[in-house]
Order: sequence, then C-alpha cells, then structure tokens
Amino acid sequence: MTAEYRVPFHNRVIRGLFRPLFRLVFHLFSPVTISGRENVPSRGGYLIAINHVSTYDPPFVAAFWPVAPEAVGAVEIWSRPGQAQLARLYGGIQAHRGEYDRRLLETMIAALQAGRPLLIAPEGGRSHTPGLRQGLPGVAYAADKAAVPIIPVGVVGTTRDYFKRATHGERPPLEMRIGEPVHLPPVSGHGAERRAALQKNTDLLMRHLAALLPSEYRGVYGLSEPGEAR
Repeated sequence: MTAEYRVPFHNRVIRGLFRPLFRLVFHLFSPVTISGRENVPSRGGYLIAINHVSTYDPPFVAAFWPVAPEAVGAVEIWSRPGQAQLARLYGGIQAHRGEYDRRLLETMIAALQAGRPLLIAPEGGRSHTPGLRQGLPGVAYAADKAAVPIIPVGVVGTTRDYFKRATHGERPPLEMRIGEPVHLPPVSGHGAERRAALQKNTDLLMRHLAALLPSEYRGVYGLSEPGEAR
C-alpha cells in the first residue's frame, strides 16, 4: 500500500513566495516564451518530463508552471551551498542516482496518486551539453504504477553559460515548450522482459520530448520520430 503524500505547510508557503520571485528574475534576465499551456491537465496527477542541460532548468519550469509541482532532485543537491537551502525551502524528493531506490519510486507514486504534478528529468542528471542522453526507466515505471500521463517539456536556452550571458547584458532568450500528454503502453512481464518494456516506453517518451527541441538538443534521440521503434 502506498503511503499518503502531503506537502508540509511551510513548503507550500515558500513556494507561493518563491515562484513569482523567480518569474520576475527570469523576466529581468531574458525574454521568456512559453508555448503549449493548453496541454497542461487541469486536474489529477501527472509527470512533467524535462530535458536537463543545467541547474537552471528545474527552477525555470517550476516557476512558470501553472501550479507548483513536486520535484525530484539528486540527493547531492541537498549538500551543495545555495542549492541545498533552496531545495529544503521548496521541498523536493531526493533521488540516489545510479542505484535502485525503492523509497524514491514509492514517494513518486504517492505524490502522483495524491493528484500532484511531479517534475522529473528522465536523463537522471544534467547533460551539460544541449544533446539528450538516453532516459532512465524510472519515469516509465512511475507512470505505469500510478496510471498517469506524462507531459514532455522542452527547455531551450538554459545552457551552462546562461547566467554569465544574462548578467553581461545579453538577455539570452528562454523557451518552455509544453507537449501533448503522452500515455505510455501498459507494461507486463517480469525480470528482463519487464525492464526491456520499461526502457522501450522511456525511449518512446524521450522521442516525444526530442520532437519539441531544436535539432542540436535532441542528442541520441535525433534520428527517429516519436512513434518509431529504435
């Protein structure tokens, strides 16, 4: 049985203060374009799957999303000066990268079943270059277990040098491209068969995400259309 998921009161208050502040900051530094708002579900839980080039992607999406989403972040963030304080104030779900994390998956499913939107980077960390890396199957697992759609979101402009450019008068443009909800096929089987099915679903999602991005951002998903098998 999945545990009940609740957002602490102080985190809800801080989100209400931080999100407009971050929107203001991004608007000051950059012209911001957001497309596809009509694709955001009006109710119920869903996953928000983003490409992850730099540390600026999650706060950018969280600030401009219609409601404050829950967010999955690498556990290392909670020990980095600056990022740690922001993570604790906003409230997030810690992920141990490179290992099976049952507690993480259970918490993700609980949040989704509680009707919360959940922000995640399927690549499992920053790519540091615009090109997509292969997605990890945790996103497909959570979507399957919670029976929720995934909203692919392409983020353009948040490169590693974004802050330097923005603070030197360039005003580099930022874009958030919200795709249509993706309903992945149900997963069956056990062991290797199930793992293969989850990875196949993840790759399908990632191709939908790649289709929202410029060609130089598509990385390993640059050679196929969303519905094609690889």
